[in-house]
Amino acid sequence: MNQPTKNNKNIEQINYDIRAWEVLIIMDDGSRIGPLGRNEAIRFAEEKGLDLLLVSAVSNPPVAKLVDFGKYKYEQKKKEKENKKNQHITENKEMRLRTGIGDHDLEFKAKKVREFLIEGNRVKISLKFRGREVARPEFGKETLDKFFSYIEDIAKVEKEPQLNGLFLDMYVGPKK
Repeated sequence: MNQPTKNNKNIEQINYDIRAWEVLIIMDDGSRIGPLGRNEAIRFAEEKGLDLLLVSAVSNPPVAKLVDFGKYKYEQKKKEKENKKNQHITENKEMRLRTGIGDHDLEFKAKKVREFLIEGNRVKISLKFRGREVARPEFGKETLDKFFSYIEDIAKVEKEPQLNGLFLDMYVGPKK
């Protein structure tokens, strides 16, 4: 049976899956036929060669619509596909640094982060401390500031640098 559950509310109730004893019937064009008993409404739908689809179960009486269910499902999938096509999915990328990183390495990694930002992705810049380096997080902050100076023309800081264990993490995103 196609009964909606707590986990899956997207299952439609059609024909004999409808539990209400009486339903208000609406045609495709929006005209109302009136409240009928469930079995009578299903018989009416079958005479027309259509299915009875429950639209609103919370109203009194529940509202059902006469539709061609196969066509209805096809159009729903088509709309869903169109909506997915128009979405832009932002990925989270990560770049790892160290406190004693050289200038050339920093520039090279900044170039790669620049590519990520141009693609529209969000980037997590993680600076890893080793050993006693974690006692002096200001050196890590300086390195992150220097790194950000290479990309500040196309990036904005979404989350300020924050110490998480042995990592100093900062999130940057593309400027609009």
